[in-house]
Order: sequence, then C-alpha cells, then structure tokens
Amino acid sequence: MNKKNNPDTKYKDASSFRDPSGYLYWQDGQLYRFVSESYAAQYDHGKTVGLFDQLIEKQWLIPFEDLGAPKGLEDCHTVLRPSLLDFVSYPAEWCFGQIQDAALLTLDIHLHALDHGMMLKDASLYNVQFHRGKPTFIDHLSFDFYEPYGYWPAYGQFCRHFLAPLALMSRVDVGLAKLLNLHMDGVPLDLAAKILPFSSRFNFSLFAHLFLHSRYVKRYGSSRNRVAKKTIDISGAIAMARSLRSWIASQKAHGQKTEWGQYYSETSYSDEAMASKRDIIRGMVKRARPNRVWDIGANDGRLSRDIADIPDQIICFDIDHTAVDKNYQTCKAEKYDSILPLICDFMNPTPAIGFENRERPALLERGRPDLVLALAVIHHFAISNNVPLGHLAAFFAKMTPDLLIEFVPKDDEMVQRLLANRADIFPDYTPEGFEQAFGTFFDIVDVKSIADSPRRLYLLRNLRGAACK
Repeated sequence: MNKKNNPDTKYKDASSFRDPSGYLYWQDGQLYRFVSESYAAQYDHGKTVGLFDQLIEKQWLIPFEDLGAPKGLEDCHTVLRPSLLDFVSYPAEWCFGQIQDAALLTLDIHLHALDHGMMLKDASLYNVQFHRGKPTFIDHLSFDFYEPYGYWPAYGQFCRHFLAPLALMSRVDVGLAKLLNLHMDGVPLDLAAKILPFSSRFNFSLFAHLFLHSRYVKRYGSSRNRVAKKTIDISGAIAMARSLRSWIASQKAHGQKTEWGQYYSETSYSDEAMASKRDIIRGMVKRARPNRVWDIGANDGRLSRDIADIPDQIICFDIDHTAVDKNYQTCKAEKYDSILPLICDFMNPTPAIGFENRERPALLERGRPDLVLALAVIHHFAISNNVPLGHLAAFFAKMTPDLLIEFVPKDDEMVQRLLANRADIFPDYTPEGFEQAFGTFFDIVDVKSIADSPRRLYLLRNLRGAACK
C-alpha cells in the first residue's frame, strides 16, 4: 500500500490475488480496494454495526473512504479508497516487540469483531503494518460472520504467523524471526516443535497451541477424509482468544547481550565528540531538507531521534535485533511516530519473495529515501566485508539523491579492532581514496571534522540528482 512511481494505468497489485472477496488495484497513483458481491453481506454488516468506524477510531484499522460501486464494473459491491502507508515492511524485518504488538493487535481486533458477531477469517502477519508509530491492520476484507463456522478458521494461521515465531524468539534466539523469509505462510508448527527446547512442553499454552496442534496437523493435514472440527460458541471463541493474548503479552525476547546493542555505552566517542557529531548531523540534515530519511546502521536510533522533527519519516535500519528492539520500545514510549525501526543487513537485504517473486517486493523496490544517513558503517562494509569503496559509492548512488556519510579512518579505534586479526589489504581506504571513489557519483556539498575524533562527516549530492529515484 505504498505509493507507486508515476502510475498512468489501472493495474492490480501483485500481492492481491489470494482472497476471492476482493483485491487491491492502483490507478493514477492511488490505491483502491475492490469489494466483490460475494462479500457484500459481511462488509455491510461490519459497516452497519459500526465495527469499521470503531476500529478506525481506536487507530487499529487503516482509515478508508467508501466510494460506492462505479458503473460498468462487474461483480462490484463497492470500492474503497484506503489511506496510503508511508512504507511497507515485512515481518522478518521486525523486532520481537513489533511482532508481539502485531499479534496483540490481531487478537484485539478479533475479540472486538466477536462482540459484533464477526471474527477475523484470516490472521496473517502481512495484514499488519507499522503506520505512524503503531501497528495497524490493513485488510478490510478479513472479517466474516462467526456462527456459520462455529470455530476460528484462522487459528492455525495465527499459530504459524505469531505464536511459533514468538515462542522461538523468546526461548531460543531472536534471530529465528528470519524463518519468516523462508516460510511466508508462517513457521511450520512441526519445525518450531523440533527447535524449541524440551522444557517448552511444560508450558500449558505452548503444549496446547503448538505441540499438540503440530501433532494434529501432522496426523490429519494430508488426510483425504474431511476432519470434523469441534464447534464452540462465541463465548468459547472469546475465551480462547483471551488465553492466547495473555500468553503472548507475557513473553519477552530471549535475553542476550549483543555487540551492537551496547554500542553507545562501549564506543570510544568522548562526550565532546558525540555532541559535535550530533550538531553537525542536525545542521547537514536541515541543509538537505529531506522528507524521507533512511538511517543505515542506526543502532538504537538515538541520532535519528535527534533529527525526528525535520523529515516526515525516518526508517532506522540495523542488523542487531537488540538495538532495533531498544529503538522500537523507546519510540513507542516517547511517541516518535515518524520513526520506523527495522532489522536489515544491507550486505544481504530482504529479497523479493512469494509467487513469481512479485508478491512481496525486495527492500529497494518498496520505496526510496530523499536522504540516507550512513553513520559509522563504512568500515563495516569496506573492511569487515571487503566491499570496495567504488562499489559502495555506486550502491548509495542508486539509492538516494543525498547522502550523509561518516568516514572512519584506519587510525580510529573501531577500525583498529577490525584489523587486529587480519592483514591490511585496503590501501585505498583513506580519506583521499574515499573522496575519489565517491566523487565519481557525488558532489561534496559539505565536509566537517568531528571534534575530539579523527572521523569526518560528509554531505554528498548525487550527480544525477533526483534521477536516481
């Protein structure tokens, strides 16, 4: 649901083909949701009883405008125009707190729908996006009547998409969220059962919702015979949802101290150097006047929060889960609603996944920034990962019209650590080599040395300008 670049024709969104109730399409740069006649009763009921309005008022559901059915559009009950998201992120890019909050939102919406005789008919992680600092449900066609089913048809999907990843992240390792890139329909329950420690079986919720559930799926999942599902009334469905909610709310990320999660408490920056760096960054960002900023290697996001009042949106990327979770929890508590923290390794960014590799586009296909911050990361690209400076310059030039980058020289303590146990095979890794490599793609707008530090900050402007977008 992010904006497309200069669309001049009507076309269906590549991610929208699984639900017979309707689909998303783009026209003239705006996103629309087609609601088919087969979904008329559910949609009209949700609208009549005020379910949609109540969820929008709670900021749980993305707002939309009902445009009615255009003339000549076959099988159309109505067309909706939803608000556009600033950026579409994927669950494998979320920290523990984000997946947990997305799970709680899904259950809260399901419980609210049950109060109106409805339910969520599906429970996909992809139905939630982080919009203006909050998890927000984006699928207006996920609601159905409860009574004809007598059970929650989305239960298995909820366990794969939410319960299994959270169990693995809380009991084994937070990095296992990356399994969601390999398993787009959620982590298979039998796989989660194999990975979880044996002691997990003594947790009643996990034993019932994951281990027993996994056995049931394994036994009956491939059966040709239709398995009768036990029906429960709405009060029973509410009790089950509340039980799931209670367990999920009680979970915490697997405790671990990571190198970058403690970066600022262990860095060699003096107070003077940090104050100087912050002042220079703020001045350069004001000069660039961006609307959208990507902070690559943002760590816990404190430098992004220093400039949060300048652009409309900042996406903070970092490879370290602990740092991203710290950033998310801080932004949530202090209401930095323009900042979106995400997990991403730019040496191996999120690829395109799904049907035809078009259902879920790759990271750089989902949007482009006006300004990239690359602070204290160049040595990790160039020295830790052997990426030549010329390759780095070309990479950033494809991404952004403006670049604010910090050059960390070889005599810096952090670079010395990287070189401590390997040969120095980087003769071009010098300020002069940096300026020559990046000068092929960028003009130097400004350069300033950080006080009490050998590091420099550069504000660079792409020689192709906005054309890189």
